[in-house]
Amino acid sequence: MQADARVRVAVNGFGVIGKRVADAVALQNDMTLIGVADVVSDHRIKVAASRGYPVFCSLDEKRAEMEAAGITVVGALDDLVRDVDVVVDCTPKKVAAQNIERYRAAGVKAVFQGGEKHELTGYSFVAQVNYAGAVGRDFARVVSCNTTALARVLHALHRRGWVKRARAVLFRRATDPWESHVGGMINTVVPETKVPSHQGPDAQTVIPDIDITTLAAAGPFNLSHIHFAMVETTRPLSVQEVREALLAEPRIAFVRADDGLVALNSVVELMRDLGRPRGDMWEVAVWEDSLAADNREIYLTYQVHNEAIVVPETIDCIRALTGTERDGAASIAKTDAALGITKTFIPAVPVGAHGGI
Repeated sequence: MQADARVRVAVNGFGVIGKRVADAVALQNDMTLIGVADVVSDHRIKVAASRGYPVFCSLDEKRAEMEAAGITVVGALDDLVRDVDVVVDCTPKKVAAQNIERYRAAGVKAVFQGGEKHELTGYSFVAQVNYAGAVGRDFARVVSCNTTALARVLHALHRRGWVKRARAVLFRRATDPWESHVGGMINTVVPETKVPSHQGPDAQTVIPDIDITTLAAAGPFNLSHIHFAMVETTRPLSVQEVREALLAEPRIAFVRADDGLVALNSVVELMRDLGRPRGDMWEVAVWEDSLAADNREIYLTYQVHNEAIVVPETIDCIRALTGTERDGAASIAKTDAALGITKTFIPAVPVGAHGGI
């Protein structure tokens, strides 16, 4: 790749994350989306084609089926991989692990998602925590939605030397909205029986020296996740200190119950009202009016949009691997500007504005 050229990006897998990553890549002024690859012939890949994204077939045996559905298939996955600098692999869990040797043989860099094991790449990534360590690497793994949120929030406290021990309860959505008809649950909660749940150890792949224990369960809803964090601190902290620390960090924004944002669905509705694509929330939404502290601990409640939160991290990871931006803060600023990521969700009311008929 020439120093003055845009990064040429492929997205392999055009599902919940892949379609969002493709759209985000298309918005960056230092990247070019060369194409997307998949094996499906349904509405998802047809939307990709309608947006002008070149479509490639990930498996040769699926090409005839895709073409029979009216999809123009430009070529095979190997054709796409040969023409890019980096592949973002958004294929289903365990499929991606089978692809790494394909990318290695082609001499391209690759970003993997959090469904894969840390050991696949040896480097787990959250932009505001460990961007510098990913610069120039061939492969990296953007951690899962829950781990991304944990890392963002706890890093804001940990880097100030405040975290003695962190505990978090993760209440996860049962399924993604688009496939609720397949895997939804009704009138029950399913606890994870392993303690800690996998998200705690996964957070330690990003923040190795943090003491954290997580518990998790899945419930009968599909509008994102919610976390309840209890952090034992190295000294007594005020709510104002915690508030200021969170405000100073990127991709964390406050919501308030007294604004009517009383539940997961309320926050999702706000994203829709703001005109967010697909109603996406890339930020961690912390309930400001639920922040609490005593002489030993601080308490936080926050919402995690599982479909969207890892998208900006993936964009930053592309820049880190390719070395087109070596400064993490600069990459975060570029990504956030392109996507419209904010620190303040509620638009300011103009002075003198009033209702009327």
